[in-house]
Amino acid sequence: MKKILLSIAAVSAAAAAAAPVAALAQSYDRPYDRPYERHDDRGWNGGGDRAERLDRRIEMGLRNGSLDRREAWRLRGDLRETARLEMRYGRDGLSRWERADLDRRFDRISAQIRYERHDRDYGYGYGRDRY
Repeated sequence: MKKILLSIAAVSAAAAAAAPVAALAQSYDRPYDRPYERHDDRGWNGGGDRAERLDRRIEMGLRNGSLDRREAWRLRGDLRETARLEMRYGRDGLSRWERADLDRRFDRISAQIRYERHDRDYGYGYGRDRY
């Protein structure tokens, strides 16, 4: 009887030790588990997605009134210029310096959008006596 209980205890202990390893090996196919799947062979994710997100932020600023048309026009111009530069850099593949340069430019545009949306400049006539 003791031999049977000992063997059952040993088997259950071995199974319990192997279960966490098997659970760690499972793949749930979540997009945030594989952050580099869309990158090219040099690790650049491309600015297309980032440019689209920045353009959406500009559009939302126009819609809710935190950006005026002049500010949005200038920000979109900076975004277009950076996209053109990315295409020019990408003709022969992006070097590490080019990727860093594009990242800095997109970061600068993002900071400009944040500043312009929160500068409390609500367009023509704000703060003036309108009557």
